[in-house]
Amino acid sequence: MPDTTPASSSPLTHFDAQGQAHMVDVSAKASTHRVAVAEGHITMEPATLALIQSGNAKKGDVLGIARIAGIQGAKRTSDLIPLCHPIALTRVAVEFEVNASNHSVLCRATAECTGQTGVEMEALTACSVALLTIYDMCKAVDRGMTVSGLRVLEKRGGKSGHFVAEPSGQRHQDVNDVGVSDA
Repeated sequence: MPDTTPASSSPLTHFDAQGQAHMVDVSAKASTHRVAVAEGHITMEPATLALIQSGNAKKGDVLGIARIAGIQGAKRTSDLIPLCHPIALTRVAVEFEVNASNHSVLCRATAECTGQTGVEMEALTACSVALLTIYDMCKAVDRGMTVSGLRVLEKRGGKSGHFVAEPSGQRHQDVNDVGVSDA
């Protein structure tokens, strides 16, 4: 018979009282509007960035294809991360900012749903997949590209409230929104 003992007092919710991995039971949680924003960037040679900007890459519109890949990645998060719940996403947006001065592309992904669990993993996965797609599409001309800085910028909704990351290189803060129900 499976053990139904409640999870231990560990802050790591994906482990039961015996320390075994399990999917968190969210059935008692209220459905709320949830939003997460994540970012990451890919740094490359100046010529690679110029190729992306020109739209003349051999495989096509790099950023357009990476955007679709990121959206698709968000939708498949629970297939990739073993203990993630499948989530009915209501919106996924993937945006890029080209930074010519440091030869990089910043990816920012936003995931939204109305549900019982958050969408941080979906936003992070969207960013990761989009950046990996840029790498894949440009690796023939630049194998030295570096993907880095993947992080959650903001999370809203749910019991834990509102989280906003501090500027890069610093730690985070939790924001208590006055008048917002996070149940």
